Amino acid sequence: MTDAQQLKLAAVDEEDLAVLSAFVQDAVLKVGDMVYLPGQNRFAIAMNRFGWEVAGDRSQTYERRRAALIIDRVRAVRTTHIDRDRPDAVLELLAVQFMPGELPDGTIELCFAGGGGVRLDVECIETRLTDLGAAWSTERKPWHAVAGDAAL
Repeated sequence: MTDAQQLKLAAVDEEDLAVLSAFVQDAVLKVGDMVYLPGQNRFAIAMNRFGWEVAGDRSQTYERRRAALIIDRVRAVRTTHIDRDRPDAVLELLAVQFMPGELPDGTIELCFAGGGGVRLDVECIETRLTDLGAAWSTERKPWHAVAGDAAL
């Protein structure tokens, strides 16, 4: 993906959100990179996302990009197992999920490695993911142990 082809996605339903979740899987961020703006009903995260769309099965260099995840129509935010008093603590985002309430409202959950989570009560799904700049190379591709792996 060239810099002219920076990612810009919008999610307005569960299917869209699942696609967006795949693009932010293994993004890294600091606790201080998350902000809730209650006056705007908005939750925003600046992150370094892994470029899964260009990773393929290559064994050479991979890439990360600075990106912003914006979730609108947020009514309330709750965190679990995230120490907000440590703004420099690093988190690894694993998934973004939607749990429906009385549609179209529900809860968007951000699931982090190690059991941390952020739950956003939303009026509806209205989410955007935008790359903010050029990619940089990394030699490390995220890997997760799965039950049944020989490495366990």
